[in-house]
Amino acid sequence: MPPARPRILYVTDLAYQARGRRYCDEDIFLTSRLREDFDLALCHPRDAAALMDAFDAVVVRNSGPVLGHQDAYDEFRRRAIAQGTRVYNPLSGKADMAGKQYLLDLTVAGFPVIPTVDRSEDLHLLPECDRYVVKPKLGADSIGLRIVSDPVAEGVGGEPGGTVLIQPCVEFAYEVSFYFVDHDFQYALYAPHTDRRWQLEQYEPTDGDLEFARRFIEWNGIDHGIQRVDACRAPGGELLLVELEDLNPYLSLDALDDTGRDAFVAAMKASLHRFYLR
Repeated sequence: MPPARPRILYVTDLAYQARGRRYCDEDIFLTSRLREDFDLALCHPRDAAALMDAFDAVVVRNSGPVLGHQDAYDEFRRRAIAQGTRVYNPLSGKADMAGKQYLLDLTVAGFPVIPTVDRSEDLHLLPECDRYVVKPKLGADSIGLRIVSDPVAEGVGGEPGGTVLIQPCVEFAYEVSFYFVDHDFQYALYAPHTDRRWQLEQYEPTDGDLEFARRFIEWNGIDHGIQRVDACRAPGGELLLVELEDLNPYLSLDALDDTGRDAFVAAMKASLHRFYLR
C-alpha cells in the first residue's frame, strides 16, 4: 500500500477583492499544482479553527486582511498554538503577523527601514519633511493609511499606547519586493512606475540588494514558509524596508513566466514536505 499523502487545509478567501490584484487566481493556480503532491482542501479563514484538526498541516495564503475576521483569526491562533498544529507560515513570525510594532523596533535597532515613530512627541526623531504617512499599527492592505502635513495639528499620535505609526513621506524612485521560501531567495519584482504600484516587472537584484533582504529574513527567524520583503529605493540610492510580510504575502505569480512559476511551485512543495516531516 502506498504511503498516505499529507493532508493540507489551505486557508484562503476566494471572494476577497483587492485593488489591482486578483488573489483568487493565484490560489486557484497554486492549489491546482499542490494537489500533485498533497491531499488538499480549501476553506475560508472563518472556518479554519473548526476544520484544522482533520489535517496534517494548515497553509494560510491569500485570506485577506485579518481585520476582516479578527475574532476568527484570534481563535484559530489560540487553538493552533495550544494544540501544536503545524501552521505554514509558523505563527512565531515577528513581522506583519504580529502587527507593525516591528517597524518601531527595527528603527530603534538601527536597521535600514523607513524611520518610524508612534507618538507625535517623537516627531523630532524623524527626518524633516513636508508630509507624513500615518497608518494603523494593526492595519493591512493600505487600510486606514493617510498622508498628513502636520500630525500634531491633526491630533495624530497623541493617544496613549500609540495605535498608529508615523513615517516621513519618502519620495522614492521605485518599490521592489524580494520573495523567499524558507530562507531561499526565489525572485524579485518591482514597480518602475510609481503611479502604477501593481504593474510589476521582474527585477535583477544585486548582491547588495539580496544582503539587504536577507538581513530581515534572518531577523524574523522563521525556518519554514513564504516571506516577502518590501522595500523602496530612497533618494540617496539606498534600500529602506517598507514592510516584512510573513503572514499571507501576495506573490504576484502572474508577473513571472512559466519557468519562474514552476520554480516557485517546486520550492514551495519541497518546503511543505520538509515542514510536514519536521
